[in-house]
Parts: sequence; structure tokens; C-alpha cells
Amino acid sequence: KESLELLESHIEKGLSSEEATRRLKEVGFNELKEKPGPSFFQRVKQQFDNFLVRILLAAALVSIFLGEWVDAGAIIGIVLLNTLIGVFQEVKADRALQMLKKMGAPVARVIRDSQEKLVPGRELVPGDLVVLETGNHVPADVRLVESINLKIDESALTGESVPVAKEANIVLDREIPLGDRLNSAFMGTLVTYGRGLGLVVATGNHTQMGLIAEMIQSTQEELTPLQRKLDGLGKWLGKFTLGICVFIFIFGLLRETSVAQLFQTGLVEYVKDYREEIVLLFMTAVSLAIAAVPEGLPAVVTICLATGMQRMVKKNALIRKLPAVETLGCTTVICSDKTGTLTQNQMTVVAGWVDKGQFSVTGRGYLSEGEFLFGEKRFEATKEPLVRFLLTAAVACSDARLEPSGEDSGKKTYRVLGDPTEGAIIVCALKARMAQEEINQHWPRVAEIPFDSKRKRMSTVHLITEEGKSDLPWEIQAESKYLVYVKGAPEELMKVCSGFCGETGWQPITPEKKRDILTANQAMASQALRVLGVCFRLWAGKPKELGESEVEKDLVFIGLLGMIDPARQEVSQAIEEAKQAGVRTVMITGDYQETAKAIAEQIGLKRPEGLILDGRKLDSLSLGSLAQLVDKVDVFARVSPQHKTMIVEALREKKEVVAMTGDGVNDAPALKMADIGVAMGIAGTDVAKETADLILTDDNYATIVAAVEEGRIIYSNIRKFVFYLVSCNVGEILIIFAAMVLGWPLPLKPVHLLWLNLVTDGAPALALGMEKGEPGIMKQKPRSPSEPVINREMIKGVLIQAAVMALAMLTVFSWSLKTYGEIARAQTTLFATLILSELWRAYTARSERWSVFRMGLWTNRWMQYSVGSSLVMLLVVLEIPFLQRIFGTVPLSWKEWQMILPFSFFSAITAELTKMFSSLKPKEKSQTTLV
Repeated sequence: KESLELLESHIEKGLSSEEATRRLKEVGFNELKEKPGPSFFQRVKQQFDNFLVRILLAAALVSIFLGEWVDAGAIIGIVLLNTLIGVFQEVKADRALQMLKKMGAPVARVIRDSQEKLVPGRELVPGDLVVLETGNHVPADVRLVESINLKIDESALTGESVPVAKEANIVLDREIPLGDRLNSAFMGTLVTYGRGLGLVVATGNHTQMGLIAEMIQSTQEELTPLQRKLDGLGKWLGKFTLGICVFIFIFGLLRETSVAQLFQTGLVEYVKDYREEIVLLFMTAVSLAIAAVPEGLPAVVTICLATGMQRMVKKNALIRKLPAVETLGCTTVICSDKTGTLTQNQMTVVAGWVDKGQFSVTGRGYLSEGEFLFGEKRFEATKEPLVRFLLTAAVACSDARLEPSGEDSGKKTYRVLGDPTEGAIIVCALKARMAQEEINQHWPRVAEIPFDSKRKRMSTVHLITEEGKSDLPWEIQAESKYLVYVKGAPEELMKVCSGFCGETGWQPITPEKKRDILTANQAMASQALRVLGVCFRLWAGKPKELGESEVEKDLVFIGLLGMIDPARQEVSQAIEEAKQAGVRTVMITGDYQETAKAIAEQIGLKRPEGLILDGRKLDSLSLGSLAQLVDKVDVFARVSPQHKTMIVEALREKKEVVAMTGDGVNDAPALKMADIGVAMGIAGTDVAKETADLILTDDNYATIVAAVEEGRIIYSNIRKFVFYLVSCNVGEILIIFAAMVLGWPLPLKPVHLLWLNLVTDGAPALALGMEKGEPGIMKQKPRSPSEPVINREMIKGVLIQAAVMALAMLTVFSWSLKTYGEIARAQTTLFATLILSELWRAYTARSERWSVFRMGLWTNRWMQYSVGSSLVMLLVVLEIPFLQRIFGTVPLSWKEWQMILPFSFFSAITAELTKMFSSLKPKEKSQTTLV
């Protein structure tokens, strides 16, 4: 009471939205402050930490020392421009990742304006009332105002491994150790049992977790396996390129003179005699190293990954961990829950059973309109004592709530806050004109034992009131003060039932009656219905210690409720798409075999020869036996979360790459073990979401398939720009080296190579990373996770491209030298041809399989922007007199352009012809990996 008064909150109404907004502005967001990111100047400094950039700056200093001011100025200018582009790419990548981090932030259920609402956890303020449930992380420091069997794992804060039982009603001294504050819960701790209501008393850095924020501040993101692989590739290319450049430098020196002459004249005299040639060779070698190494590769990869993840968000898939993006494209098996993932997650009670017989309920989804029928005869549920009692017990033993969401054809519709199964029960009661609020008033809940996947049931203890007695079919003994309601799996309830509700009263249950109940249950399940049993038990006094063994025994069976969650319309098509992509889908459900089989056949998941295994069969199999069988199983029914781990292990034994869905606390081990853990964004607990790699914001199976496709697109795009960069860079090395071997003048100046690197390496590579995907990407088989970025096929393509490029460029260079006899003109001609060649090559690099015309010339707008800007950068150095002096270029005539344009297309045409011939050849069974 004091806490509520101090924070000016209300236990039923909570804060108003306006007051919450005001407090948020006053106290700030509920998040721990992270280390500030690097400043602009720190980012610039990091760019200069690059080894090759340092070599380039050293070259500029050498140029200044030798009086080559124009070359030195050009080098420094290009380095600065390249640095700014690198900083821009880093900032863009960081912003993209930060945006994704905010999207993945947890949400909290709060009471505001007298209603339960979902709000981002970072928007909680002191005075908010937070609903705490099993599987949730406590989003802020709270003073508990309500607790029911509440236990919280505080090991993250106190180091105590045993969950702490919490009690809202006790009052403690102010100076009490953290671990003994039994009426409080703290940010970052985990609700492992029960539920409660907490009043937020501290947020952000003012929480207990905030006091040790320095210990848990965000650290720098680790590189993903792909980034590490590409980083290794970059270093390998760097070393290889530096070696080639050193070789070119030495070869060039020896071309001018012999080793004997060097020793004869002496080093000092040699340098004096060949100073200009040495400087030019040194600058060329350094510039070639800079141009040949794709130093912008890490930034482009990060941007490609981040933008791909943002595209996934638009498709309702939120990636929490970058490595998942890479693994998605390798997925071979999707293990999917049924309810809410393959189905619509709009459970609807359509049938029931009481001692009088089976009845049906009409209506659809979460509409509150419907009729009750025994056979074809309509009846009022409130006038049938057993049906009324069945619905009363089921609603009283539910935690879900309904929230009006609008109208459909003039009828009120609802949104379920909580479990969809319980939502369906409450909607069914509304069809009988039985309101949840009224039932809860008649039957005040005083204790509960939450649902547990092992017991497959939940129990609630209620005070018997005079109003509540009117809901019962018969009068009860005066000494009974409390009543227990239990709902759960019918076959599990049968094990703890000693009686049943007949039309004339409750009576001992016989083997024959148990058989009748289980037969009715089986009949419903065979119609693809999910069936819940409902029981009760009277208590003379409230149990002091609530234990399942004490409460859940000698139960009296009331009846059954059968509900169906229709398959999602888009699921059948998604499963077929996954099949074509070489990805098998396996259903994992807690429902009966008959229910699971009916849905699996309906959506095209079950193969004619596919098997169905249940939990009991799984328990009898060893891991080795299951591994031998698992590729034949399409459906696992009546399984527990523990079975999921066994299934994942068996699939991985078969070298499958597994995506596993889950939503509960007990699903966390399987999600962690799977190659891709997939959590439900709507129905999932915080534990499942934090363990998972991928969160479905719509809980839809089709979203997993869309994410697999996006994962393939991202990896394919990375391969495209790696192929593009490496083939162009190797071509540049070949041009310089071949010219030296032939005894020709250097075909490109150092400043040309640097400008070429700036114009062709950055923007086009980034544009390739923005590709939306090529045709048929989901008709290819999944790639192996161990497949390298550069495989044998790509190396062959790189060598072909580099050879053709070098041949074309040297032909143009030779023609210009013979025609005009001017080195500057020949270099300018080659410079223009090479830039155009690499830009046209970027278009053909948009697919390794399809022609540029099949992809569509104008379908990637980023490519138009990048090529357009690169063409402008080429023209300015060719036409502006001031830049002509710096770059050593000359204006080109129409005759030269007639030579330049056709030869600039040689690489692009070769790439297209290579694709065409490659598509005609039979595919090899495997690709030998090299890098």
C-alpha cells in the first residue's frame, strides 16, 4: 500500500498512458547504458590503422621527399576520400545493427488505463504494474503486489542457483540483503514458476542490475563464422597480392638493368641513375596492392547482413544472432510445432462431451456468436447443468484474457492475451452468455498449480461463494469451503480420477466409464480436434502447502472440450516450396496422433510412406535407433519438450542442418542445440526468445521458409560481390604484370589504380549486396555449411575473367601506343576502358547462373545509382583540366571511344557466355573446396 501511494499508482487501474509518457520523459528509457560507440575521429583513426593504408601514406611521404607533389597530393586526397567512405559504411552498418537490436528488445505486459497491454520493455516507468508469468524475464525492479506460487531464478544477480519463492504480502525491513527481499523481483531475473503482479520501483541504471552495469555492459560484437571466413580470405588475398607486388617491383627493376650491373655500379649510384623508374615502380607496386586487396569487404559484408536482416523483419522474421543468417541458407530440416505455427492460432471450441453425450458448438475464430447443439437440436448451455459446470470449471481454471479487437460482420471479435487454447474456452463461454469476469467473481481464485508439460495439466483452488454454488449441478456439503478445478490431457486426468459427474450426481468411476470417456476423447481427436479434459475436487479447508501430489488426486471428471485450430492457408504452399528447396518439414506436437495426422495430411506435410511416432515410442528408442529412423518420420505426436532435444540430436547425427521451433521454457535446450532455434514472437516466453536465433513475430511457419529464402539470398549476394571484386582485382594484377613481361611501359599510373579502386570496388560491390534474389533460388539444394565462399567453380571463373580482361585491356593499350605514340594517351585509354569494363562486369555479377537479361537490366536500382556515380567520377578526371593534370589524363577522341566501348564489354560478354555453357554441362556431384 505504501509503495502504491508513494509511486501514485493503482493496483487495478495502473498508470494512465499520459502519465506513463510523462514519466518516461522524466526518468528516461528502461535500459542499461552501454559503452558509447566510437566517435567520428576514432573511426577515422581506425581507418588509418589499416596496414595497406599506412604503406600508401608512406608512399606519399616518399613522393613529397622526391618532390613529386602532384602524385603525393593525389594519393593523400584519395586516401582521405576512401577513409570517409569507409567511415560512412561503418556508421551505416552500426545503425542498421542498432535498429535490429531495438526491434529484438523484449516486451512487457502491463496494466495501464485499467487494461492489460503489451509495451516495449524499454518504455516501462516507475509506477507501472507488470504482469509476471512463468518463462518471463522480470523487465525492471518491482515490489510484488500479488504472487501465486511465484518462484524466481535470481542466479544472474545473486549467484544463488535455487529459485527463490516470493511472497507479495510480507513486509520487510529496509536494510535487508538482496537475496532475502522475498517481496521484490529484480530486472534480468527469470520467473520459473507461478505468476504475479509487480509494481515497478526502478528502471534502467537505477535497478540492482544497473548498479553492476559496468560488469555487464555490451561488449563488441564478435564476428560471425562467415565474417571470420571472409576476414581470413582478405588476409590471404592481402599476403598473396603483396607478394605479387613485391615480385612486380623487383621484376621491374631487373628489367631496367641486370643484377651484375647493380653490384658493379653500387646501390647509391644505381638509385641515382634510375631514380624516376624506381619511384614509379615503387608507387605502382604499392598502388596495385591497395587496388587489388578488397579492404572494404568487411564493411560491405556487415551492411549486406544487416540490410538482409531488415528485409527479414518486413517478412516477420527477426534475427537475433548474425550467424543465423548464414546458417539459414543451409537448412535441410524444419522441425515445426503445430499449434499456431502450422495452424492459424485461433483455437475454436467446436465440440464437447458430458455424461449426457457429445454436443457441438458453432461459430468461428474469436467471434462471440455461436450455438450449442446435441445432434441437430439446439439448446441453451446455461440450462444444461453439466455443460454449464463444464464451461464454468474450464474458464475458472484459465489465465488468458480477452480484449475487444473490433467487429466482423457486425459481431464483436476479440484478441486473446495469453494461451490461445484458454482463449478458445473463454470465447466458447461467451457464446453461452457466460462472462469470464462473472465466473471469476463467483469463484475467487486463492491458489494454483501452473501447467507443466510433464503433468500435462493445471489446477486452481477457489473459494466457494453463495453465487458460485448456483453454477453447480447439485448441492454440496456445508463443510466444503474450497473447490479445485483441473484441466489437462484426458488420458493423464484419467490416472488421477476416482469419480465422474453423472446426470444424477457424481459417483465412483468404473473401468467401463473410463473406457467411454477415452473413446469419446479418441473420437474427437480423430477429427483433428485438440481435446482437454476438465475435473474438480472439493476441499474442506485451504491446503497449507500446495503440492501436485496432494491436490491432483481423487478428482471427479466433468467432461471434455474439443477444439480445432485450422491450418494456415499459406502453409501448404510454403511446405511445397520448402520441398522444392530440398528442405524437409517435420511436425512436432503434443496432440494425439490422429489429430496430428489429419492436419499433416491436410497441409501436404506427411509423405505417403512417412511415419508417425509418439512420445511413448520415443521413450523406448535409443539415440542411435532414432537416428536410423528419423529421416522417415514426418510427425512426432504426444511429445514433451524433452523429446525435442532427442529429435534434434538424432537429426544432427544424420548430418542434417536443423531449424527447431519452440515457445516454452522447457523448449530452450532444444532451441539452443538446433542449428537454428526459432522462437514464437506472440506465444513464446522470454526464455525461448532469448535462447533462439530467429524470432517469428507472426508465429507462422511460412515465415521460416521466407527466412530460409532470405538467408540464401544474403549468402548468394556475398558470393557475388566477392567473385566480382576478386576477378577484377586479379585482372588488374595481370595487366601490370603482362605489360612488364612484354617490355611495355607501365599501362597505369599509381594514381589511376587508386582512383580505379575507389570507383569500382565500393559502390558496385555494395549494390550487389542489395540484390533481391535471383529466380529459382528456392529450387536449389541447400549448400553445405562447410562450403567455402571461393570454391573451385569460382576460381575457374576468376581466372577466365582476369585473363579476358587483361587481354582486352592490353589490346586497347597496344593499339593506342601504335596509333598515337603517346604513353599518357594510351594510359588514359586503358584507364577508361578498364573502369567501364569493371562496371559492365558488375551487371553480369548479379547472378552466377542467370543472364543479365533474365535478371532484368534495371531491376536493381542500387546498381543504377552506383554505376551512374562511378561513370561521373570517371568523366570528371577525363574532362576537367585541373584533374587532368593531377591524374595525367588527356581528353579522348570519338575514334578512341569507338575502340574503348566494344573492348570494355569483353569481360561482361565472357561472363554471360560462361554462364550459358555452364548451364549446358551436367552438374558435378560435389565441388572440391579450395579457400
